[in-house]
Amino acid sequence: MFYKQIVIEGVEGDVAITHTDEGAAVSAGGRVLCQVGRREDEQARFAKAYEVAKVVCGADAKGRPSATNSMICDVMTEIERVAGC
Repeated sequence: MFYKQIVIEGVEGDVAITHTDEGAAVSAGGRVLCQVGRREDEQARFAKAYEVAKVVCGADAKGRPSATNSMICDVMTEIERVAGC
């Protein structure tokens, strides 16, 4: 099965993960949050999912996502699913 786009309802609005030739583009509120390459290593993808989780789950007073590590991994899984990793 091939996913072209996934939309996640977030605290700060909907987050769209869209398939591109290189992987996936993640956007929210009309701005691109990040580009995830299909061949990026897992640490780079996790770092980008960490930033996206701030939009999906909100952020605490220190600027960290209000999400558990497992929730960040769920965001990363959805990005990877669309990117084709």
